[in-house]
Amino acid sequence: MATNGTGVKDSLEGDPDLQFLLSGATLVKIRSNSWQKTRFYKLEEDCKTMKHESRKVFSQSQTFSLDDIDSVRSGRQSEGLNKHTDHDVEDRCFSIIFKNKRKNLDLMAADPEQAKMWVNGLEKVISNLHNLSRQKRSEHWLIACMHKADKNNDNKMTLKEVKHFLRQINVDVAENYATDLFKQCDKSNSGTLEDMEIKHFYDLLTHREEIDEIYGKHAQTEGQMSAKDLLNFLLNEQREQASMRDALKLIEKYEVDDTAKGKKHMTKDGFMMYIQHEEGSILNQKHKGVYQDMSQPLSHYYISSSHNTYLMEDQLKGPSSTEAYIKALMKSCRCVELDCWDGPNGEPVIYHGYTLTSKVLFEDVIKAIKEYAFKTSEYPVILSLENHCTVEQQRLMAHHMISILGDALLITPLDNKMPANFPSPEELKGRFLIKGKRLNKLDTVFTNSSTVEEDIVSEEDEAAEVKDNEQPQKPKSKKSKMKLAKELSDIVIYCKSVHFNGFEHAKNNQAFYEMSSLKESKAFGLAQNSGTAFMHHNMEKLSRIYPAGSRTDSSNYNPVPMWNVGCQIVALNFQTSSKEMHLNQGRFLPNGFCGYVLKPEFQRDLTSQFDPNTLANGPWLKRKTFHIMVISGQQLPKINKNKNSSIVDPLVRVEIFGVPADNASKETRYIENNGFNPVWNERFQFDIHVPELAMVRFVVEDYDTTSQNDLVGQYCLPLSSVQNGYRHVPLLTKRGDVISSAGIFVHLMLIDAQNT
Repeated sequence: MATNGTGVKDSLEGDPDLQFLLSGATLVKIRSNSWQKTRFYKLEEDCKTMKHESRKVFSQSQTFSLDDIDSVRSGRQSEGLNKHTDHDVEDRCFSIIFKNKRKNLDLMAADPEQAKMWVNGLEKVISNLHNLSRQKRSEHWLIACMHKADKNNDNKMTLKEVKHFLRQINVDVAENYATDLFKQCDKSNSGTLEDMEIKHFYDLLTHREEIDEIYGKHAQTEGQMSAKDLLNFLLNEQREQASMRDALKLIEKYEVDDTAKGKKHMTKDGFMMYIQHEEGSILNQKHKGVYQDMSQPLSHYYISSSHNTYLMEDQLKGPSSTEAYIKALMKSCRCVELDCWDGPNGEPVIYHGYTLTSKVLFEDVIKAIKEYAFKTSEYPVILSLENHCTVEQQRLMAHHMISILGDALLITPLDNKMPANFPSPEELKGRFLIKGKRLNKLDTVFTNSSTVEEDIVSEEDEAAEVKDNEQPQKPKSKKSKMKLAKELSDIVIYCKSVHFNGFEHAKNNQAFYEMSSLKESKAFGLAQNSGTAFMHHNMEKLSRIYPAGSRTDSSNYNPVPMWNVGCQIVALNFQTSSKEMHLNQGRFLPNGFCGYVLKPEFQRDLTSQFDPNTLANGPWLKRKTFHIMVISGQQLPKINKNKNSSIVDPLVRVEIFGVPADNASKETRYIENNGFNPVWNERFQFDIHVPELAMVRFVVEDYDTTSQNDLVGQYCLPLSSVQNGYRHVPLLTKRGDVISSAGIFVHLMLIDAQNT
């Protein structure tokens, strides 16, 4: 039976780091000051699984998949290692961070050289696994399941093992089908499948009729696709702006048969490779990198934003952690929130005030932010301060930010002159902006007119709301007051917090850099009743929206109505896996997943009269018809992995989110007992009015007659980034991680409504 790790091993052949991982070594696993135990770790031959045990005899070995690893961190870069190890072992330490809720694995190697080999080796193998084509990942998954079904490890498969394998891959087949399939492949009549018989079995199993049909229709040259046939397919079916050069490049890249390649032909295998690779993906490949104009004022962009970033779970008793900041920043979040309170020993802390959530040092959070802010995006990060500290600890906050963030912290306007508008994300690359209260107007930076060391300011709106909610016995003051230190005030440049007193007041009295935070209920009311005014406000000023304090479970509100009126900082609880976070991930998926997306022109043009609720005629109204055919699914994961008999009954729902007139949802029937290769062939049609604001979400669920359907996988993206034609849709978990080898196959066509 072919080994699962072949692709990785081939590309890393002779690599000393890989050889080191395959041989394995002893590491110290660290959980606390007292719990530090020696374990032997090694990479399995499949190059996808790590084994670990306290002895080299793997009697009761434990394993985890490299697919579950989010990242590998060198040094004492986790809270655990920071707390439970000394500075002098920095270069021997590393951490494995997992995608799911599993705790970090904190490890210490025997020496710095071994630590380096572990980190480099794991990063190389993980990178290679990610770079495998969809087809290769699919093969790896299938072969891994075959190995699992081969109970006695003899590289042969009995009928019983074949049935076990079919359950493993999430397909429930009738007894006679499994037997027929087995007999068809058992050419030697030995009662087992081996070598080429297993390959034949694999080929029969992975045969895709829908691909045969598409290929057969377009292969017009000696039973194959010539470069001209492929070009016709790209132009007419995929609706791409392609040339003969593009067709030839695809043949060169994906054709596996040298004879066909020599004739500039594409065989069915080559076509399957192409359709399953990135060129066959639903996401427009030109939108994968930063493709938008990044030189416009900051207020012209949607900005990926987090609320109560420090929380790992709920708002009442969950842990606060630097890890939560790292996770948000690594997802390209560009605005994080810091709830700051007086801590012991004169050091400010971050936590959710008046609750049992744990506390984390302000200084440690700033260090983590400095380290991880620009690893996935080089565009600016806004630190949104909710300040409850006394003046003394505020001065310490300012000191920590200035000393730790250094030159990256913006402490004066760019070009050292009074600005009339925001700088652009491009101009602010690699910089930190502080959002908070300021004692005076920005022009005092240039006039030196303020020498006051501290003064009274009104409290942040969200901070005042927290106080009112937690101290109901006190009469609500019209505006809570607090003392603000000059040192903290002076580093607030482009994001000065002010109370919102209506759009007219803001227009006449607020400078562009003065911004308001609005609770979701207030913001939704304004969006509903004053959509156009809200949009105009957001052309020149920033608005931050935050979830209601009543969402103690860290649930989220729908961000789409806020984007519809041009709000930039739509803050969500990143720690909560939800439909709303899927929409946020989809919104920021294009443009290099950099955390900034340029708003449509009609949300930036001062003459625009766009209102998402009324849809009067204007440049935003571009009526389209969106045709979708949900064709098939591939290798959908089992929901209950502990039950062998648990096979999914999958259905697909397609949802449109945008202006109210465009919101819609349609779903297929469910297919009984087949998660491996279900076929639906169902067509849907959606009428779209404002395509530039529309989002598409694909949801695959396991149908249940007695209870709520379980989520199998989901994928969301803006309609403007969808490619026409036959496309593969990857699937993500509820938490937003890619499900290796799973997907759905669809046909899409977005056309002008008058042509339908």
